[in-house]
Amino acid sequence: MQLKDKNVLITGSSRGIGLAVAHKFAQAGANIVLNSRSPISENLLAEFRDYGVKVVPISGDVSDFADAKRMVEEAIAELGSVDVLVNNAGITKDTLMLKMTEEDFEKVLKVNLTGAFNMTQAVLKQMMKAREGAIINMSSVVGLMGNVGQANYAASKAGLIGFTKSVAREVANRNVRVNAIAPGMIQSDMTAVLSDKVKEVMLAQIPMKEFGQAEQVADLTVFLAGQDYLTGQVVAIDGGLSM
Repeated sequence: MQLKDKNVLITGSSRGIGLAVAHKFAQAGANIVLNSRSPISENLLAEFRDYGVKVVPISGDVSDFADAKRMVEEAIAELGSVDVLVNNAGITKDTLMLKMTEEDFEKVLKVNLTGAFNMTQAVLKQMMKAREGAIINMSSVVGLMGNVGQANYAASKAGLIGFTKSVAREVANRNVRVNAIAPGMIQSDMTAVLSDKVKEVMLAQIPMKEFGQAEQVADLTVFLAGQDYLTGQVVAIDGGLSM
């Protein structure tokens, strides 16, 4: 798929990995739908207009089925289609299993996994009719390996992997490709506040001995969107952590 002038909707794209992904697609000449629960700031919109592409802000809750459908309908009304969907929106509610509440577990699954279902179902009919499309689900190395205190998060991200492979099989004959990315320890606001001792422990687990960057995940996302013969795959970008 040539990405120039294509329309890309990235959930959870007001900051972090989602924002980096949005910038990379815009640099490739794609029109962008920025999404978050809260309104997108005018300053952020201005950044994307500098790329010379269309940028559409659409706020909403991916975990709400009707709201997800409404967001996709708005994007199609504004741009004519959604050619690429990146299911990036996600939350954490970390705690040990014995202390985890039912709400802690269900809320994470509802945003991270059900949210991807909601958004995917909303875009699929249009993609299949067009006989072209790409869906990229942001999983996690935790979905491959598990992690202490993250049973809910790991379950949601492992679920995304099964979801990715199943949907990829269903829609491959319509030239709609579905892949997943499993980032490892990516430098972020979260890692910035960690103590040096905690960082040393985390880095010791990574064969490449460094944290990843959001821009590296974004490069991979754009690569997957453009590959016409790649579907049903899970690509770990983790410095070797999960090998």
